[in-house]
Amino acid sequence: MNTLPNCPKCNSEYVYEDGTLLICPECAHEWNPAEAQEVEEGVVAIDANGNKLADGDTVTLIKDLKVKGAPKDLKQGTRVKNIRIVEGDHNIDCKIDGFGAMKLKSEFVKKI
Repeated sequence: MNTLPNCPKCNSEYVYEDGTLLICPECAHEWNPAEAQEVEEGVVAIDANGNKLADGDTVTLIKDLKVKGAPKDLKQGTRVKNIRIVEGDHNIDCKIDGFGAMKLKSEFVKKI
């Protein structure tokens, strides 16, 4: 007998087949096992090198960034600790030592 995977939503073992779909009777989740995709929790941010970023990571700026309304620029190589991933165009929320709170685009940083 073929064993079916547990439900990806509620981890129930009582999954059954209905045609090409798998159905969970406990949470009513339906999915196609042929299109198995990794379930992403929250927002995904990718750095300049293609690495996945997560909350709490430390990153480095890969180029000088001009900050509108600020007296000085952010220099290449500036280390940013304890980032938070958020939704939006600027998907990194952080606090830079000596500069303050900032929002950055993930394409201008690399993971350390």
